[in-house]
Amino acid sequence: MTASKENIHVEDPYIFLEEVESDESIAFATSANEKCLDQLGDPSETDTYKRVLEALESDDRIPHVGLLGYEEGTGDMLLYNFWKDSKNPKGIWRKTTLTSYQSANTEWTTVLDLDELAKEEEISWVWKGYVPLPRSLDDPEKSGYKPSSDSSAPQGRVTRVLLNLSRGGADATYLREFDLLTESFVLDGEEKGFVLPEGKTRARYKSRDVLLVGADTGEGSMTTSGYPRTAREWTRGTKVEDAPIVFEGKETDVSCGQYLYDEAHREGGAMYEVQSRSISFYNSEYSVRKDQSDEFVKLAIALNSEVSFFGSWMLLRVKADWEPKDNGSEKVFKSGSLIYVDVQDFLDFSKAKEDGNEDVIKEAGSKLNYHTLFEPSATTSYAGYSTTKNYLILYMLDDVKEQLKFFKIGEGGGPFVLVGGDEEGQILSASASAVDSKESDLIWLTTSSYTQPSTLHLADASKCNEDDYIVSKLKSLPHMYDSSELEVSQHFATSKDGTKIPYFMIAKKGIVLDGTTPTLLYGYGGFEISLGPRYASTVGISWLERGGVYVEANIRGGGEYGPQWHQSALQEKRNKAYEDFISVGEHLVASKVCTPKTLACKGGSNGGLLTGNMLVQAPDLFGAIHIAVPLLDMQRYHKLLAGASWMAEYGDPDTDDWKNFLNKYSPYHNIDEGREKYPNLLVTTSTRDDRVHPAHARKMVKKMWDLGEGKDWPVFYYENMEGGHGGAADSKQSAFMTSLSYDFMWRALTGSLP
Repeated sequence: MTASKENIHVEDPYIFLEEVESDESIAFATSANEKCLDQLGDPSETDTYKRVLEALESDDRIPHVGLLGYEEGTGDMLLYNFWKDSKNPKGIWRKTTLTSYQSANTEWTTVLDLDELAKEEEISWVWKGYVPLPRSLDDPEKSGYKPSSDSSAPQGRVTRVLLNLSRGGADATYLREFDLLTESFVLDGEEKGFVLPEGKTRARYKSRDVLLVGADTGEGSMTTSGYPRTAREWTRGTKVEDAPIVFEGKETDVSCGQYLYDEAHREGGAMYEVQSRSISFYNSEYSVRKDQSDEFVKLAIALNSEVSFFGSWMLLRVKADWEPKDNGSEKVFKSGSLIYVDVQDFLDFSKAKEDGNEDVIKEAGSKLNYHTLFEPSATTSYAGYSTTKNYLILYMLDDVKEQLKFFKIGEGGGPFVLVGGDEEGQILSASASAVDSKESDLIWLTTSSYTQPSTLHLADASKCNEDDYIVSKLKSLPHMYDSSELEVSQHFATSKDGTKIPYFMIAKKGIVLDGTTPTLLYGYGGFEISLGPRYASTVGISWLERGGVYVEANIRGGGEYGPQWHQSALQEKRNKAYEDFISVGEHLVASKVCTPKTLACKGGSNGGLLTGNMLVQAPDLFGAIHIAVPLLDMQRYHKLLAGASWMAEYGDPDTDDWKNFLNKYSPYHNIDEGREKYPNLLVTTSTRDDRVHPAHARKMVKKMWDLGEGKDWPVFYYENMEGGHGGAADSKQSAFMTSLSYDFMWRALTGSLP
């Protein structure tokens, strides 16, 4: 990439549609929606809609919970859950105890009714979660917090949270402090509550009365990507714009922030304070201190590393080979590895590197003792970890099949020891999250697969190799569709450059391979995000039960085989992801699962860019395409909303990147106006999407309508007026959009479109 800024852009006649809520834009969307429903019918009147909505609002869904302390007197766990159903479409935040949660008929107490709040304030609120005031940072007299010991159970509860509420589903949220003791918002009384207007705010408690916050406080406070550029230490009762700036990045950074990482409860640990500066989507600088009186030390790590802590250990995930000249040892740590080292030793080494004295650097380096938790092979990759009081649970993939490995912290806080886990990968999804990572080794263990509904168990990590590892089966989702005749299989296609591309196929047992089966190919291929087995009732109801085949392609750009799988499709190599997806489609046709007339593809966000490129690069391979909340204009994406933050993924259109490669995979610029026929196309987006601008979809559709006049270009467009990047703000909207999508594709592949 060069730094030249040539005037390479052509005039865009549809740029007026970038004004999100202008009269002209809203008129276009409203007219397009009416036209779409006139042609395709109202999705809310279909059986698909009714069944999907029933599944989304079913009382049989698993109410996943989070612990926010212990009940005074009984010591029972206090568990909180956010729940939406037909009576509460916007949702209620509610609580129960572990004792009640373990029973067949859980008794819930409503803490906050979002439907009532929305009605009262006349705002279409969408729940975006909360940030708790950690018990260890609260006033013990208010929280009752006492850490457990050999002779006592843990005590205390979370007393305050920062609620994030979105208007219509946008990423930008309103921040409002909520008191869990009074179960009400903290207003102007003895304690003035923390409140911030709509914005892409980041906030965490530093103490009961102090926040570390990044917010839009005026000129210079946000980056060009639209995220906080500064971190402030905001004291209760003062104005946020008057709060002192304690850390700041550059305007061209993606974001920056400061936060506490509490490991003081573990042997040798501390209340680490971290400053992070995201220079790009994948490159960050970290500075750390162990004590409030210490100076921050910039970590001597590669910019694309990830940093976390466990007791006295610093964990580093390296995304490129880390050489001895940089890490101070005699080892090369392979890209994709997860390693750990003593925090203080590494801070001393980092300080020495910062000061630049070679003798001191060498001496500090000699004290470093790195340990490896995970090193990838040709087929395995790291997929994350979770922790309990004494255990680290590692997630890994082996040819995209999941495995869990259990490591116990050594005696006296020493190195981790592998004590159990899966021997081989399986085609299922398993997650193990701590019930209370400070006080217990109990975990919420959730398992599911493409055809098996989710089951939630209470398990004990300390018994991972014993018969009583599962403490109790808590909840299970019933089958939401008939999967009795379905089977899941894994296959491999060969991409253009010879790379083997895995994909999972869900189909009826003994499927007749004659090419007549409607087949849906789904993909994403970006940002190191992996696709894998999970129970999706909407896919089952809308597609599989009808007799269709569903396929997920694990193409490059994702994280299925670690950082190198992702990096092999970045920027000028983006074509690899599209070649991979095409190879899977061609493999399905060659295997006689389908023909191009019976093959559809679907993708959203970056996956919308993927399917947009299928439209312009391989239109004869598909009978129908659904492009959802997409990027499509790769010449202006970096100027629209959060787009600037993705230049590390795609490239910079204001440089030679545009003429060298970006123009080749910008669907908006590659519509072939000389082509007589394009496959059936549905494009959907949301007016309230403040991550990927709705103009990508609007401009693509308007251009295709204009250029395709008189040609066989069947293009349908629907823009939901709420929903944010998820495309829907509540269950009814989700069911509507799901029905619109799957019914469209099914009708297109079966020849029943109008």
